[in-house]
Amino acid sequence: MENRLYARLALFVAVIVGAGLCASAAMAQDKSDRPGKAASSGESYPARPIRLIVPFGPGGGSDYVGRLVGQKLTEQMGQTVVVDNRPGAASLVGTEIAARAAPDGYTLCLCDVGFTINPAYYRKTSYDPIKGFDPVMVVAETPYIMVVNPGLPYVSSIKDFIATAKAQPGKINLGSAGSGSGTHFSGELFKQRAGVNLVHVPYKSAGLSSADVASGQIQASMSTAPAAMPLVKAGRLKILVSCGAKRSALMPDVPTFAEAGVSGVVMTNWYSVMSVGGTPKPVLKRLHDELARAVAAPDMRERLAKAALEPAPNTPDQFRKLIADELQRWKNVMKDAGIKPE
Repeated sequence: MENRLYARLALFVAVIVGAGLCASAAMAQDKSDRPGKAASSGESYPARPIRLIVPFGPGGGSDYVGRLVGQKLTEQMGQTVVVDNRPGAASLVGTEIAARAAPDGYTLCLCDVGFTINPAYYRKTSYDPIKGFDPVMVVAETPYIMVVNPGLPYVSSIKDFIATAKAQPGKINLGSAGSGSGTHFSGELFKQRAGVNLVHVPYKSAGLSSADVASGQIQASMSTAPAAMPLVKAGRLKILVSCGAKRSALMPDVPTFAEAGVSGVVMTNWYSVMSVGGTPKPVLKRLHDELARAVAAPDMRERLAKAALEPAPNTPDQFRKLIADELQRWKNVMKDAGIKPE
């Protein structure tokens, strides 16, 4: 009888102890899943690899800048920054993937001007460009350019190209990095201002469209300098004109549309890093400080210059204002150009 009583007592104690251990483990797990004090203060950030989503395919300007940023942050922060290319719908696919991530600083998005075009171009997006993301910093900028196959007989100048396009309406193709992209909109601005009828051919990146121009699949494409420069240097592409307000110091031989008598075709692409909306402020500050340090580095500036990219660091507040201004600008451009939302 006594032995049976002791056995029951031992079993009761074991159950209580086991329950206590389970509860402690559950509490520990729950705490590990939440941003701790150190994480939210930025003290331990980053404690694991960071994913940098590039919402375009390999070979374009965004991919080029994304890989530069990823490499530099990896060196500086001691954690690997993994570049994750997620192309589709002129950056909409990758941007929406980033918007669904946890706001902890471990998912970043390499956004270009298309980030502010998409909300105007698409009837519905699953993210709010103002509340859904926290702007960190613009890294670099460059004017959009038009590239042509140098073997064509009408590419001695942009004036020559325009004259041929007017004489052959609907016969010349103009590529872009996708419908709704900055390259698409710069092409629409050109067509509208110059009064030419060109056939828009969308691709998944400026790198792909530029490659098809070089191979003769299409005659011309709006592009970005990072995507086009390797083919330009190889003699397979020619930069015909720039969308800059003035000639770029990094492309001094490339004229602007204004020089050719086509006004109003001024469009610069910027490449930036954003975090998911709601990221702790100390983490955002750490990211901004590291990006500013990266852009100031001589080797980073040298690699940007090789792709005709100019450093354009700014503060989060300046970046936030840029986004608001650009959102309104592209709504106006769509209205003036008669582009209907998709």
